[in-house]
Amino acid sequence: MKSVVYFGDMKLKASYEQLKDSRVEDNILYKWISRAIIDLEENAFCGVQIPKKLMPKIYIDKYNIDNLWKYDLPRGWRLLYSIANSEVRIISIILEWMDHKDYERRFNY
Repeated sequence: MKSVVYFGDMKLKASYEQLKDSRVEDNILYKWISRAIIDLEENAFCGVQIPKKLMPKIYIDKYNIDNLWKYDLPRGWRLLYSIANSEVRIISIILEWMDHKDYERRFNY
């Protein structure tokens, strides 16, 4: 199901845009996230849904979401997003990306 992709806030979008013109490692991350955005535009449900009982409270409090999805990026990086439904279209909202180590800390694995 196609969706429109937004960032959870302007600071996150600015961080994404800064990756493009940064050092090589950051530019590679920019390309991975850009690919994820294309995939989410084509299919909002292409990630893996995180069970509600495992959703970190920080996302519920900060974004007032009721669902959380994980998109696996290369080298253990994760992109976390939520899906919202407006009357006309599906919206994917990017909340955060992080490496595997930070992901494990956030979810208390």
